[in-house]
Amino acid sequence: MSKRGIVLYLHVHQPYRVRNYSVFDTATDHDYFDDTANKQVFEKVADKSYRPMNALLQKLLDKHPDFRLSLSITGPFIEQATQWAPDVIASFKKLVSSGRVEIVAETYNHSLAFFYSRSEFEYQVKLHQDKIREVFGVETSVFRNTELAYNDKLAKWAEDYGFRGILAEGWDPILQWRSPNQVYRPVGTKNISLLLKNYKLSDDVAFRFSDRDWNDWPLNADTYNDWVGMSADGHSIVNLFMDYETFGEHQWHDTGIFDFYENFVGKWLGAPDNTFYTVSGAIDEFSPVSEISMPNTVTWADTERDLTAWTGNSMQQEALRYIYAMEDDILRTNDVQLIADWRKLQTSDNFYYMCTKWFADGDVHAYFSPYDSPYDAFLYYLNVIRDLRWRLHQNHHTGGLNG
Repeated sequence: MSKRGIVLYLHVHQPYRVRNYSVFDTATDHDYFDDTANKQVFEKVADKSYRPMNALLQKLLDKHPDFRLSLSITGPFIEQATQWAPDVIASFKKLVSSGRVEIVAETYNHSLAFFYSRSEFEYQVKLHQDKIREVFGVETSVFRNTELAYNDKLAKWAEDYGFRGILAEGWDPILQWRSPNQVYRPVGTKNISLLLKNYKLSDDVAFRFSDRDWNDWPLNADTYNDWVGMSADGHSIVNLFMDYETFGEHQWHDTGIFDFYENFVGKWLGAPDNTFYTVSGAIDEFSPVSEISMPNTVTWADTERDLTAWTGNSMQQEALRYIYAMEDDILRTNDVQLIADWRKLQTSDNFYYMCTKWFADGDVHAYFSPYDSPYDAFLYYLNVIRDLRWRLHQNHHTGGLNG
């Protein structure tokens, strides 16, 4: 008899933020990224989130033989941690070496390439797999697309590529009467399993935990344990998917988030029928109960759960069109630095900062943005695009030499 299990999946990412790049910088300064700000942000979040949470996860692994989790760690995060906080990478490596922490595959640059260039998308997936193998010494067999952006075509691609599992948002209009607390099979596939985020229970921690206007504030481990238990009744798994930075950055230490989570894990594992699964572990343990179809793209962002957080206005659409239109010309140069810059500029955060949504979602966008307005984010990005084109032109005229 299989145990009821929590599938805890945490997403680890830091972007390279584009600096306040003016039109006067174009054709003269090809340094697009604000290294000072990026380093400051990284070191701040390392202190508030990565170091204390990795220490807590290590403690939970040491204390509870049944504790397991899964992580996705982007290429830009690995690069920045290697440069500015090597101890953070070392602590992640130690977690993975336990054999109970699985790394999930994704695009290296946390990009939306699947929707714009299949060849670039596949290249970034392979690049990420290679990086994970190089840094952590493990293989990846389950896939998550950037921002859990998922549709039926992606599932078919992932199966053909050789992945055995894929993650997505358990969105009510798709699920209808069904529960997210099961393993499913994507429609039109034979060998790949689909795990769907239980967004209500995930967001109770990720978004509502410190909200004093929330009816259930303050949330304690006993209450949350009861909710997860009730949700799991009659089902196999509860998929708790959230940003890693939930712990310590989005929910600060003084909210009690770390103690809460440690107590919750202890309570959950205190019951003999309860356990934790990695994403692969859940796929091994449970067969798909039925098929799920998502013909339209679903993500884990904003109230609409679609791509509009990145593609909802004409600025975002224009920026995305410009960056992917350059693909063939950029790659043809074989200019390592130019190609690296172009890939960093594909990171989805760049387009998220250009979002002009109002109300609660807009507040979330503003919280994450390093710019005074979405229009500034667009303007700086457009200036960078102009400079990329200038470099391409120079490259062409120097016969492919680094220009």
